[in-house]
Amino acid sequence: MLKNHNNNTKLLLDISNEGRRAFTLPECDVPSQEITDKDNLISNINLPEVSQLDLVRYFTNLSQKNFSIDTNFYPLGSCTMKYNPKVNDQIASLDGFSGIHPYQPQETVQGAIELLYDLQKLLGKVTGLEGVSLSPLAGAQGEYSGLLIARMFHESNGDSKRNIALVPDSAHGTNPASAKMAGLEVVTVKSDEEGNIDIENLKELANEKTAVFMITIPSTLGIFEPNILEITKIIHENGGLVYADGANLNALLGLVKLSDLGVDICHSNLHKTFSTPHGGGGPGSGPVMVNSKLKKFLPYPVAEKNNNDYNLIKPENSIGTINGFYGSFLIAVRAYSYIRSLGKNGIKSISENAIINANYIQSQLKDFYEVFSDRYCMHETVISAKKQKKNGISALDIAKRLLDYGVHAPTMYFPLIVEEALMIEPTESETKETLDNFISIMLKIHDEVTNSPEVVKNAPHNVFHKRLDEALAARNPILKWKK
Repeated sequence: MLKNHNNNTKLLLDISNEGRRAFTLPECDVPSQEITDKDNLISNINLPEVSQLDLVRYFTNLSQKNFSIDTNFYPLGSCTMKYNPKVNDQIASLDGFSGIHPYQPQETVQGAIELLYDLQKLLGKVTGLEGVSLSPLAGAQGEYSGLLIARMFHESNGDSKRNIALVPDSAHGTNPASAKMAGLEVVTVKSDEEGNIDIENLKELANEKTAVFMITIPSTLGIFEPNILEITKIIHENGGLVYADGANLNALLGLVKLSDLGVDICHSNLHKTFSTPHGGGGPGSGPVMVNSKLKKFLPYPVAEKNNNDYNLIKPENSIGTINGFYGSFLIAVRAYSYIRSLGKNGIKSISENAIINANYIQSQLKDFYEVFSDRYCMHETVISAKKQKKNGISALDIAKRLLDYGVHAPTMYFPLIVEEALMIEPTESETKETLDNFISIMLKIHDEVTNSPEVVKNAPHNVFHKRLDEALAARNPILKWKK
């Protein structure tokens, strides 16, 4: 019962005809009951009466207006919009996974807890950080958990004066937000001209009050931090811990372990790196991983094996419960399926192919769009529309024009330290043909900026919704249908 969408999708009430039915309920097999409080009944709700075919066509038509990774290229930087193998969904829908209840006794769900235990081990191997809790429901919640662990670690050592989180100016926005929520004071670390951490600035800021340094590896600029070992050494010499934002872990799988770089704590977005329904309205999952000295602070629950029994336990000095039950259990099932189906060599090939794809795009576009860093990127590249801005065209205009060509826009205006930024992440899922098509579209848009800038300025032209007022939509959203 939505508003008219276009001539092909009318309001359901518009096509309603008395007596038509889309579904007939079976005869009730339980005795009817008297309704005691009839004041709660609603009458005259004017529901549409339509055939099943009309109903199916209506909602199928609506579904085709959605953009997803299943419909076209989705190069949303830092979000890792990779393809989700359908076998993962099939496995997660098995009765032994989807039909269990969190209040069941642990002895009746041994297989489920065994899967959680095995997934913890796999994530520990990938990162080199053996302590794992699957409890956090999102990357930001994983960050929050990791920062609470850092606080509790220092307080348990009688070092409560450590209340500062050092955060790079190129960080994801959740980093300072999570640190603030965890009760830490945020101090910004500058980047140098090449986008690396400014080592001298870090040395000035790191001191006896440093609780944790948060770093994204690779950085939000899509480049690897060449001074990472020096950085972690500086923090550790000042008594702090190193937290790695694992949002970009898709560039490191099988190539490097975070523990070897001096990282003490990290999180991983299962809904990015390990192929679950990111961007499709599905739930998130942000497991937190720590080194051996921090395992006792992990959030509850943690799966543990004792002989042949699997149990969910609360670590000795746990920061507590981050949310209810097992976390995003079916997301964990999908991630486990993904990792096991690929194996060690397949996991490594993810990052190798993601890096090749991103560098291929960067090499083909760098003569037409300004590239922040001309050195090899990792899994994503950051380009700038500074050249195009001279013709009055912004990064937003280019992003909108991409929609006309059937491609989802990259991440815009992030990182904040890059003017007119467009962050492009192709992932490992896409073929060379898809990348070539995207590159050709970007070159067409570059030509349009020069020869017909108004076409780009007023884009998109052939999608269902034209330009929206993003500021108004964020500040005054319409969340329900009104007749």
